[in-house]
Amino acid sequence: MKSFKLYVLMFMVTTSSVFAQTRLIKIDGSSTVFPITEAVSEEFQTLKKGTVQVTVGISGTGGGFKKFCRGETDIQDASRPISKEEMKTCKDSGIQYIELPIAYDAITLCVSQKNTWLSELSLPELKKIWEPQAQRKIIQWNQVKKEWPETPLKLFGAGSDSGTFDYFTEAVNGKSKASRGDYTASEDDNTLVLGIGQDPNALGYLPFSYYEANKAKLKAIAIINTKNKAILPSLKTIVNGAYEPFSRPIFIYVNVTSLKKSEVKDYVTFYLTQAQTLVPQVKYVPLSPKAYQADLTRLQKNKIGTTFGGEAHIGMKIEDLLLQTH
Repeated sequence: MKSFKLYVLMFMVTTSSVFAQTRLIKIDGSSTVFPITEAVSEEFQTLKKGTVQVTVGISGTGGGFKKFCRGETDIQDASRPISKEEMKTCKDSGIQYIELPIAYDAITLCVSQKNTWLSELSLPELKKIWEPQAQRKIIQWNQVKKEWPETPLKLFGAGSDSGTFDYFTEAVNGKSKASRGDYTASEDDNTLVLGIGQDPNALGYLPFSYYEANKAKLKAIAIINTKNKAILPSLKTIVNGAYEPFSRPIFIYVNVTSLKKSEVKDYVTFYLTQAQTLVPQVKYVPLSPKAYQADLTRLQKNKIGTTFGGEAHIGMKIEDLLLQTH
């Protein structure tokens, strides 16, 4: 009996020691950035052999910044730059941060594969559909364009805490958060995929990677750009800037205080050195090696703050981003 008690005591001491050695990194924010951060976190935890645990939440860019600016998370996933209001909230709370662009995304307009008649949309048509004045008025496809069917217009899009929502509304309606409210909104992009995919009358917008992973259900719609060309989203058109104005940089923000913990510093360094490999694996567009080196320099030099001044910079190309963040 004594030997059994001794074994139990040794097991408890060993177990508590393991838990004590496990360090925690807390991340939250954008569902758009989530697939990249999830992939990085899985690789990092494997590398660290269980000594570091990384939790990754999805509360939307806006919802994540609320937590980040309260000091509740170490890293913030963001599908747009930090806003002026969020900058003030962080400042008031004493939260300093380093801004790191980590990839490029394209907001993708989608219909169901069951939709056989729609292939392209112009920005004026999108504005007619999504502007606040359209609420409960533009409810059928033929109200947008008379040649289109007299069928219900079912809309799906990002929730109001989403950075995708902020960027889309500014690009289409000229003002962030200016949108009709009578549509199915969700911070969970998989919910949008399901809703759009099963309804032939549906139209919605979501991140490029979610479209790429669900091509059997969804059909991407070409957007008529400023050169009057109908352009589909693809790795090529995102990189060369032809898919406008919906190509955009996406970010992580790192709490400067959290960087004093070795596991957070190691994680962010790992993120930036592995992004070139991992970003394409989850169907996003990686930045150039030069851009990731610029990120590492920002991290090493502890360059605090944002270079975007609280604005989204609609239609920014990859080369513009590199100039912006140097």
